[in-house]
Amino acid sequence: MDTRHRLRIADVRRRFDQAASGFDAADFVHTVTRDGLFERMAPAVIDARVVLDLGCATGSATHTLAKRFRGATILAVDLSLPMLELCRAKQGWFSKTSAVQADASALPFADQSVDVVFANLLLPWVNEPAEVTLEVSRVLRKDGLFVFASLGPDSLLEIRNAWAGVDDCSHVNRFLDMHDVGDLMVRAGLSDPVLDVDRLTVSYKDADDLFRDLTAAGARNSLQNRNRSLVGRQRFGAMRQRLENTGSDGTIELDLELVYGHCWGGRPPLPEGDVRIDASAIAVRKR
Repeated sequence: MDTRHRLRIADVRRRFDQAASGFDAADFVHTVTRDGLFERMAPAVIDARVVLDLGCATGSATHTLAKRFRGATILAVDLSLPMLELCRAKQGWFSKTSAVQADASALPFADQSVDVVFANLLLPWVNEPAEVTLEVSRVLRKDGLFVFASLGPDSLLEIRNAWAGVDDCSHVNRFLDMHDVGDLMVRAGLSDPVLDVDRLTVSYKDADDLFRDLTAAGARNSLQNRNRSLVGRQRFGAMRQRLENTGSDGTIELDLELVYGHCWGGRPPLPEGDVRIDASAIAVRKR
C-alpha cells in the first residue's frame, strides 16, 4: 500500500471502540453489504462445522451465520473489545459463538481449521490486505468458502475531491480495485474468485449530518500522515462549500462502490514473483 495512505491501526481501533455503542444505528452501509453477502451466499451448499465472522463489529451478522449454519461453532473476531462485548451480549444462553479479539493479519487459529470465513467491510480497515488473505487461506480448509465485501476506489470521491481543492493532506482512505482484490485472492492460494460491483448513493442535507454519521460509524480519518493539527474554520468551511454542491439543492450525494466476492480454499500460496496462467485462457491466433 502507498505509504501516504497507511492507516494508524491504533487510531482505527480507538475510533471503533468509541463508536461501538451507536454502531448498529449509524453504519447502514455495513447493513447493506451484510445483506448483499447473505443474498450471494444463498446458493452455496456447504457443511460447515466452524465459521469465522472476521471483523464482526457488534455481531450483526454473527447471529444470522449461526442460523445459516446450524450446529456450527461461530468464531466472532474483531480488533475492538467494546465491539466484541456487544457481540457477545447479543448471543443466547446456548449459543456456540466465541468472541475473539485478534488482528486479522495474525489469526490465532490452526491451519485448515475453518469451513467458512465471512468478512464484511474488513479490507478497507487493514494496511496489508495481502497478509489478511494469506491468513484466510491458511485457516480455511480445502474447498472452504471465503465471502467478503469491500469498498472500491470510486467510493467517497466527493469527500476526497472537496478536500483536494482546499489542501494537499490525506483525508480519505484509498480502496483497492476489484481486479486487484481478485489478484490478492489468487496469490494467497484461494481458488476461483468471483467478484461483482454494486453502487450505493447516500444523500445528506449538509456536512454536519455527514460527519456525524462518519463519526458514529467509526469511519473518520485514521491515516498515518493526516494533518495532526486542528483543521481551521476557513479550510473546513471551504471544503464544506465544495462538498455541499455535489447534490441537488445544496445537498450532499456520496457514491459508494460496493465490491462483493467469494472464493474457495484449496491450494498453497504462489511463491513471491511467480505468475501462473491457465493455458485454456490463452487465445489462439488464427492464420
